[in-house]
Amino acid sequence: MKSLRALCFPVIFLAALLPDLAQRVAGSTPTRPLRPVHTFSIVARDAVTGEMGAAVQSHWFAVGANVIWAEAGVGAVATQSFIDPSYGPLGLASMRAGRSAPDTLRGLLAADSNRNVRQVAIIDAQGRVAVYTGPKDIPAAGDIVGSGGKGGPQRQRPSTEPDAGWIQVGQDFSVQANLMANDQVWPAMAKAFQETKGDLAERMLAALDAAQAAGGDIRGRQSAAIIVVKAKSSGRPWEDRIFDLRVDDAEQPIQELRRLVALQRAYNHMNAGDAAVEQHDNEGALREYSAAEEIAARSEGVPSSRLAEMTYWHAVALVTMGRVEESLPLFRKAFALQPGWRELTPRLPKAGLLPDDRKLIERIVAQGK
Repeated sequence: MKSLRALCFPVIFLAALLPDLAQRVAGSTPTRPLRPVHTFSIVARDAVTGEMGAAVQSHWFAVGANVIWAEAGVGAVATQSFIDPSYGPLGLASMRAGRSAPDTLRGLLAADSNRNVRQVAIIDAQGRVAVYTGPKDIPAAGDIVGSGGKGGPQRQRPSTEPDAGWIQVGQDFSVQANLMANDQVWPAMAKAFQETKGDLAERMLAALDAAQAAGGDIRGRQSAAIIVVKAKSSGRPWEDRIFDLRVDDAEQPIQELRRLVALQRAYNHMNAGDAAVEQHDNEGALREYSAAEEIAARSEGVPSSRLAEMTYWHAVALVTMGRVEESLPLFRKAFALQPGWRELTPRLPKAGLLPDDRKLIERIVAQGK
């Protein structure tokens, strides 16, 4: 896929935000993409937690790599149709500099001579959302924004040109789609997102499911992705991504994405358990480890080897807390699920993960016989 490089922000604006990109963008030569990345997507913010994110499905390989972008404390972007991936990093840079989502989208579109074939949605950390569906996007194409906020959704022109289309401005979420089987896809997404209970990831997945059930991409399905980030930045992006998952090629991409989200939930609890151990919160750690195992055990399609790992490290934590008797049934379960953990156990004392006690190690290993 070749993206359009027609986005020529004023050099002064770019220099203030992305100095390393200013020269490249200002000197680029516009080229038309060979193929469009048509799709349906959602950008959203959880009004309670402040978490933000985006999710997408398309009949296009590895759609998540270029369509959805998010940064904790900043916002999220979905750029699709005749795609220009630079809308992602430039949009985030604009919001990071203090501009709202609507102002950011207006600026991006005003500088883009090919805006009529774009479809872009942006949400900021305050939940302000703006979406644009170009008048030359392939039908069925459209969008819906959340109606929260003063005065409800509003329409704005991206430029003074009579055929420029409209920017929709609202609150908390935007759903958008193009090249769909019918015009019921994005209304179904909005309804599902608003009516589904659960965290942001669950609600966005419900929107994707609803889109597919309503007809989805007229070409079928191939890939899907989801990103969810925290409300505030810690300065450590790797810790701020709650979900960052992609299904690049699959017969049932949303189903596979759901499986990965469930597995990520479990590993998020594992990570929280490890953090609790570091803080000497033993009971908190054990609650997190137990929650991880419970999620993995009840989630469809999670291999037993994943459950074995969670159970094993739960058992190791119990040993380090001096609760050896409680750990032994868990070691037994882990060894039954994946014998390799039994062979690994004698190696852990060298790394300080288990006590350097030969009799204790022998007792643990014996649980696999």
